[in-house]
Amino acid sequence: MTPNWDDLRVFLAVARDESLSAAGRVLKIDPATVGRRIARLEAALDAVLFTKSQQGYVLTTAGQRLMEHGLQAEEAMRAATGVMSGSTKSLSGQIRIGAPDGCANYLLPQVCAKISEANPDLDIQILALPRIINLSRREADMAVTVSAPTAGKLLVQKITDYRLHMVATLEYLSRCPDIRSVEDLRGHRMIGYIPDMIFDRELDYLNEIGVERVALASNSVSVQLRQVSLGTGVCVAHDFTLPFHYGLQKILTDQVSLTRRFYLVRHQGDQRNERLNRFAEALTRGIRDEVARLESEATA
Repeated sequence: MTPNWDDLRVFLAVARDESLSAAGRVLKIDPATVGRRIARLEAALDAVLFTKSQQGYVLTTAGQRLMEHGLQAEEAMRAATGVMSGSTKSLSGQIRIGAPDGCANYLLPQVCAKISEANPDLDIQILALPRIINLSRREADMAVTVSAPTAGKLLVQKITDYRLHMVATLEYLSRCPDIRSVEDLRGHRMIGYIPDMIFDRELDYLNEIGVERVALASNSVSVQLRQVSLGTGVCVAHDFTLPFHYGLQKILTDQVSLTRRFYLVRHQGDQRNERLNRFAEALTRGIRDEVARLESEATA
């Protein structure tokens, strides 16, 4: 018996999420049905595709081989769908974007809202994770990153540069020792990323500045900014976040001024998908414009 595409789609969902229940939520079917579909696929192929472990459903060697072919089939289906729907005026279906915390919280909500207004039949999902999005496992259709990947079959496009500066509240600066140089930071409470959870060297701002100790740490940009907004210390902040946190003052701007950049990363197999191409163009343009708008407000 030859496996059908629908069973293969269920297989890919379980392989990605390593759980029947998680795959069921994505596919909007109950876990028992997911299990039956996997059993049917294994019977059709006469092969065991998963082993059950404490971590969940793990691919066997046969499952890994099928995963490679399944991803190719999925890309072909996505390309066909893109050809059929890409030429229509309005985009439809579902598109998921992976992004680091800062971009996901402070840029994508506005950008995606505008795209959604222009495409009412389009469902946009923002996946905010403090790690690199795994596009090879189709965690997302595309991802915004802070460095350009060099491995894998990927399309990489620079979106825009963005700037970061050190900030603190005026209240904190008024009651604590003066900060006139980077050396003065030694006497202040520093807020930043959890050092051993920095997933990209481009995010290791404090180490670049020469700060060795992080007294208050989080893997979330939003948490860091909340902490500094309470007047508890000093942190490095994206300029585009400052309009959302009134009362923060840039400091040491003549000594500490960092520039980073966002990239849009996509599956190489999607380069002929007109639907995703149109969305990527709108997303890139929207992020570029939003960074420029917010940074101009931050300097006003």
